Amino acid sequence: MPCHNQQLNNVNSGQEHPMKQVRFANNSSSSSSSVLPTSEASDGSIQTDSSQETVGPQLKLLPLNDQIRELQTIIRDKTTSRGDFVFCADRLIRLVVEEGLNQLPYSECTVTTPTGYKYEGVKFERGNCGVSIMRSGEAMEQGLRDCCRSIRIGKILIQSDEETQKAKVFYAKFPPDVYRRKVLLMYPILSTGNTVIEAVRVLIEHGVQPRHIILLSLFSTPHGAKSIIQEFPDITILTTEVHPVAPTHFGQRYFGTD
Repeated sequence: MPCHNQQLNNVNSGQEHPMKQVRFANNSSSSSSSVLPTSEASDGSIQTDSSQETVGPQLKLLPLNDQIRELQTIIRDKTTSRGDFVFCADRLIRLVVEEGLNQLPYSECTVTTPTGYKYEGVKFERGNCGVSIMRSGEAMEQGLRDCCRSIRIGKILIQSDEETQKAKVFYAKFPPDVYRRKVLLMYPILSTGNTVIEAVRVLIEHGVQPRHIILLSLFSTPHGAKSIIQEFPDITILTTEVHPVAPTHFGQRYFGTD
């Protein structure tokens, strides 16, 4: 499966891509800032107050830089135009997708250059797919296709039941051999975690192992991430931010239905 921007240096060196274990503030913390207060130790881990709780290594956070923080700020700003919103959302989605691909397996290979030189590199292993949780998850599909042109993408629709208010699966369509694949589950805003939990349950019913599921999310709340990991300890969650207040307007703004 042809994929681009695979960051060969990290793979060739045998070192894990520098991801960081996430620690987050309690919900009682101030929500005036979109970035939780942390400091980086000499070993690269994120240090926080003793009162803050560690979710665990299953939750991975993109290394924060000014570019990511600006994109987060623009997406959260109520004065942002829809055009700018979509543009910045697509940029942030691409960054998350690229990092999600780094979590998938690669294997060593040797290729011959046009000059006849033998180059020792890596290749992306087959056996992966994407699954978007409709509707907001569909915003991430193009970013995945831009990186992996031939990747197969399934869909799942989950809505709240009008009577019970519980998450209910209305539609699910996956590749027929999804049970053999590693799944990039796409859902940009992780708030309560209920929708994702139902989606993972459906994937498990189709034979997918939780350890083969990587949830790609742009924004996550501490409660949502913790709920999912408590239910499925083997799942991996990849996001750009953990904050008590998630931009739940994302889907409406992105698709112009606000």
